[in-house]
Amino acid sequence: MQILIWGGAAVTLAGIAGLMWCILQVAAAKRENLEEDALRVRLARLVPVNLGALFVSAIGLMMVVIGIALG
Repeated sequence: MQILIWGGAAVTLAGIAGLMWCILQVAAAKRENLEEDALRVRLARLVPVNLGALFVSAIGLMMVVIGIALG
């Protein structure tokens, strides 16, 4: 079960890295002082990436919990 735990930890870290990337992209977009419509379009493109990263990190945490429960 060690493989499941460490694999889940790696998947979780990948998801957290994706979330951090999204945060940095939003901060950069806000610093550019874009008009409201342009900013809205730019942020709308980040929503699927953000949700995907959240899903990946949740799956990783589930892997860790299952590994602990089975081990």
